[in-house]
Amino acid sequence: MAVKIRLTRRGRKKLAIYDIIVADAKAPRDGRFIEKIGNYNPNTNPVSVTLNTDRALDWLLKGAQPTDTARTILSHEGLLLKKHLQVGVLKGAITQEQADAKFEDWKKSKEQQVENKVAGIVKKKDDAAKARLAEETKKKEARAEAIIKKNTVVEEAPAAEESAESSEPATEEQA
Repeated sequence: MAVKIRLTRRGRKKLAIYDIIVADAKAPRDGRFIEKIGNYNPNTNPVSVTLNTDRALDWLLKGAQPTDTARTILSHEGLLLKKHLQVGVLKGAITQEQADAKFEDWKKSKEQQVENKVAGIVKKKDDAAKARLAEETKKKEARAEAIIKKNTVVEEAPAAEESAESSEPATEEQA
């Protein structure tokens, strides 16, 4: 029996959430499965993955073949590297301590990358919010200036007419 690690869809229309499952290769996508080993939510930024790493590694070592998408998720979570290191331990190429140390180093660097991405997203949102605020402030000031200008033009217009009227009789007297 060929066993696959793959995704099953659930959730509502256009907001899908996926379960990461171990199933027989001949079983339908959303049908019977052997074990559920995690969840994948692509709707968050960055995507959120909850995975039972011990069970997933156990299935990988037993020979379960991940689909392309599941392989990407498992690689992102470090399970394929962990499997590779564990196979090296089983063959005697490296010790378990060396394998654990390599995996921890990789895990720390991956966590740093995720933190940098999250910080970049937060900074981008803050910059966009500041830009929107500055734009709104400019519009508000322009509206306020336009209102002030409109009100002062209305007040100055009668004064200008009065001075024009007072200068007209003076020219008539001279003629």
